Amino acid sequence: MWAALLITLREGLEAALVVAIVLAYLRQIGRRDRFRSVWLGVGGALGLSTLAGVVAYFALDGLEGDARRITFGLVSLAAVAVLTWMIFWMRKQAVNIRKELQAQVDRALESGSTLALASVAFFAILREGLETVLFMMAVLTGSSGLEVGLGGLLGLAGAVLLGYLIYQGGRRINLRRFFQVTGMLIIVFAAGLFARGVAWLQEAGVLTTYLWPVWNLRDNDIVGRGTFAQFLSGLLGWNPSPSIEELLAWALYLIVAGWFFLSGTAGAPRPAAAAPESRTAGG
Repeated sequence: MWAALLITLREGLEAALVVAIVLAYLRQIGRRDRFRSVWLGVGGALGLSTLAGVVAYFALDGLEGDARRITFGLVSLAAVAVLTWMIFWMRKQAVNIRKELQAQVDRALESGSTLALASVAFFAILREGLETVLFMMAVLTGSSGLEVGLGGLLGLAGAVLLGYLIYQGGRRINLRRFFQVTGMLIIVFAAGLFARGVAWLQEAGVLTTYLWPVWNLRDNDIVGRGTFAQFLSGLLGWNPSPSIEELLAWALYLIVAGWFFLSGTAGAPRPAAAAPESRTAGG
């Protein structure tokens, strides 16, 4: 649940930022009449992402045995790769995202096409939506569908609220701090996901192990089973009976990705908020 909440909050806010920036800019230049085009693009992207999620869920749910283990392992590793790219890409591009979106809006308005403006929101939201589908499929490898669904809904609700606040006055929200904190949390989550992917492939016989288990705490009432154990598994990738390769994968990813993220965070530019520069134009 907590991993799903973190993922959808982070991905949802990135999507909400795009919408807030575009709407705020249209309001600033007095083109509220084009809001409908933006929402058309948002709706289309959400619909397509939802369809992709449903198809992926039933496709994975129908797998059994080693095919299921291998698929879950590959999905987990793919999610780690995309999560890592997303974190560092967002930190690099955040300072320019507002100017780039405004330039795209200007070109769309010049063309006079409803689809051109809708596509600005559509492709930005679709990217976030498809990434979220992949991440949620990876989260499902360690949690129940109900927990993932609940966490996802809570995360999306939080993202929508933050997006609305950004649209109303984004400079009151410290986006830089938000992305720093969630970025580090996602790195911790991705480390667990990396270890889990290794474990799935080992169970399927694709990868071998030289030492398993390093310890066995499955019968422990605190960290082996129960609510707290599920929390550790969902967010940190905790395994009460891990192989040595799982532990090495977890530690290696966390140390390398964490070091690069933290070493670049101090001097990273502040992400652009979506607050309009003026509220006078267009009402």
